[in-house]
Amino acid sequence: MIAGRKICSWLLKGKHVIGALLCCVFLFNSCVIDSDKKILFFAHSLPTTHPVHKGIVAMKESVEKKSNGNLEVKIFPDGQLGTEREVLELLQIGSIAMTKVSAASMSNFAPAYQVTSIPYLFRDREHLFKVLEGEVGKELLESSSAYLLRGLCFYDAGARSFYAKKKPVKTPQDLDGMKIRTMNDEMSVNMVNTLGGSATPMAYGELYTALQQNVVDGAENNIPSFVTSNHYEVCKYYTFDEHTMVPDVVVIGTKFWNTLSSEEQQWLQDAANESVIKQKQYWQETVAENMEVLKKANVEFLYPDKTKFSAKASGVMEKMMQDKKMKTVIEKILAQ
Repeated sequence: MIAGRKICSWLLKGKHVIGALLCCVFLFNSCVIDSDKKILFFAHSLPTTHPVHKGIVAMKESVEKKSNGNLEVKIFPDGQLGTEREVLELLQIGSIAMTKVSAASMSNFAPAYQVTSIPYLFRDREHLFKVLEGEVGKELLESSSAYLLRGLCFYDAGARSFYAKKKPVKTPQDLDGMKIRTMNDEMSVNMVNTLGGSATPMAYGELYTALQQNVVDGAENNIPSFVTSNHYEVCKYYTFDEHTMVPDVVVIGTKFWNTLSSEEQQWLQDAANESVIKQKQYWQETVAENMEVLKKANVEFLYPDKTKFSAKASGVMEKMMQDKKMKTVIEKILAQ
């Protein structure tokens, strides 16, 4: 309880007053056991229209059905409880049960996840999920348990590409001198800098205003995030260079996981696995719908020669392979 009070105090000193108040409630209720019922608080940063949120809802419905209501999931979207990093820290101390974060954010806690951010490592979507749903993916999910964060499954987050405000990005040379917002992880920063841009790490919620005020010239993300964030209102050039395919990860804090019985753990894991199938479908449907939205908004799509981007970014993978453990994982992925 003392650790919980400290986190509330920390939140109140910052700009997360609502999150702090909710957190204080969670200290007494995040592991609520009402007779046979256990309530799992699930926080994430995406809007409710996002296909990843829809996948989370599918998981919620599945686990509640499997448990006959004995496990209840309460979802807090839109970054209500803080950034991805802040929520992961709340999982570690047991104040919140679950979250969904980018694998890039997980790499700040469990270094093995860095492999998912290597540019042009995955050939296509089929290759990506062959890896994630196989031996390598299982090892990644288990690797974070040592940091009090247990991975349950991977969600489709598409391919990340560049989008810009003032000029189109047709070749890596077009990135020269451009300030590009990146996620706050080393791999994303290295990737943009290697390609010639000026990486500018920034919280996702701050990006729209930063684009409006020319703090940054562009960013990189997938199509659904580009649309749900309304960044397409400011940036009219979207380049399908598809430099990375960084998945999302559904995570549960080990402190909460260990309060569940083996049967409850199995219900939750099975529900997570089943939701992956639905989430992939939601993703594909949403991309198709979003492309129509962008066409009507007069966003210009560019389809560059990806080999020029992959060739310039190759140094990122070469540097990662200097680590023997990472080299072994990369070679396993390339061989599939």
